[in-house]
Amino acid sequence: MADEGEERSQVLLDRRRKLEELRAAGIDPFPHAFPGVEPIAEVKAPHEALDAGEETDHRARVAGRLAARRGQGKAAFLDLVDRSGRMQLHARADVLGEEALARLLQLDLGDLIGADGTVFRTRRGELSLKLDDFTLLAKSLRPPPEKHHGLADVETRHRHRELDLLSNEETRAVFITRAKAISAIRRFLDDAGFVEVETPMLQPIYGGAAARPFVTHHNQLDRDFYLRIATELYLKRLIVGGLERVYEIGKNFRNEGVSFKHNPEFTVLEWYEAYADYDDVARRCEALVAHVAEAAGYQGELDFSAPWRRETLAGAIGARSKVDILANRDLASLQAAMREQGHDVPENEETWGQLVDHLLTKFVEPDLIQPTFLMDYPVEISPLAKLHRSEPGLTERFEAFAGGMEFANAFTELNDPEDQRARFEEQQRFAAAGDAEAHPVDEAFLQALEHGMPPTGGIGIGIDRLVMLMTGQQTIREVVLFPAMR
Repeated sequence: MADEGEERSQVLLDRRRKLEELRAAGIDPFPHAFPGVEPIAEVKAPHEALDAGEETDHRARVAGRLAARRGQGKAAFLDLVDRSGRMQLHARADVLGEEALARLLQLDLGDLIGADGTVFRTRRGELSLKLDDFTLLAKSLRPPPEKHHGLADVETRHRHRELDLLSNEETRAVFITRAKAISAIRRFLDDAGFVEVETPMLQPIYGGAAARPFVTHHNQLDRDFYLRIATELYLKRLIVGGLERVYEIGKNFRNEGVSFKHNPEFTVLEWYEAYADYDDVARRCEALVAHVAEAAGYQGELDFSAPWRRETLAGAIGARSKVDILANRDLASLQAAMREQGHDVPENEETWGQLVDHLLTKFVEPDLIQPTFLMDYPVEISPLAKLHRSEPGLTERFEAFAGGMEFANAFTELNDPEDQRARFEEQQRFAAAGDAEAHPVDEAFLQALEHGMPPTGGIGIGIDRLVMLMTGQQTIREVVLFPAMR
């Protein structure tokens, strides 16, 4: 290990020495710009039909990172990589001049260069650029990661995502797919008449979900604020204000565990639509996700085409665990029902709702591989959803699942201010019983509801989890550029 450390130190020293030699020779190792660059893929595309050995007079300017080098003396081949792909450069002393070629060959792997030349296909059949000029654009003072060691380490990949992106084309593809998915969401909702909005991330009272918030202090106002756990309550105030169809794509923050599907900072799409209910939202959800899958080029085993499978929450839990949650509506009776079926009862679930969530997570969620809606959640765990129009004790709420995980949560929104106040007050009783995630009372939201909110359907979709599904990733850390790390 000491020898490896000494060798690396020498590599760093050699690169810095080369930097000083460049400066001494009057070469700026960090120029300001290099205009006129074309993506490598766009340079190569019109010439894919060239025969081996065929040349063109098409001039191109490309730029990227030096990834490989072969040959020496009077000629060399170099590989240049940009976001769109890789291109071979052919450098010859009789074109560049011997001094320029020597300077080119002194560059290190990882250096950023610009290249000018003409497109041709080598006798061996590789589409290449015959180099007639080059420019150093940024001297790399550290070597690129060693492919078979440095980037196989998960900690390195997640802590230093820039190195992961440099080395792994698959990683770049995941985040390009993520960008395509978000663009597709915006197009879909914009075309459906929704207005994109922004609501506060710093909030005087948190709400819109069952979660623990991060707390911070505003010095000038001398008061605590919370990083938002959801955008829901502000968006519904905009429905009251007459915007009728609104959506937001933004960050939420929850001060809770980190797992393969949880990151304390995550991206969510929420939309709200006046005059709609949860059935309308379900249909729009199916259509949107199918649209995103097509835009992202999804080719996996999940079938996102409508209609998706539907089950009730109580029915799904009962069928898989033999526990009837609706017949056991308090913590003690639900615990007893679980014991009767031979299930372990977790000691850390302090409320009935937490225990229901445990049953869902353990017995149902892993079984929901193809896209599925779980419908009609009990009112005790749905403080913002409207009561079911035909099933007493239930609400018009669904969650969407695929790939064995939940990725969306939707309601026919509760718009009766008196019912909403009673639900908030009931949540305070849950808080007193030990539920740290109980929803607080939001007076500003209640006042907004008192002005009248039309019948409304709304949904929150986890963008990170949706991208996991679209890219076949098994952990959220693979679709978040810089995930939280211990």
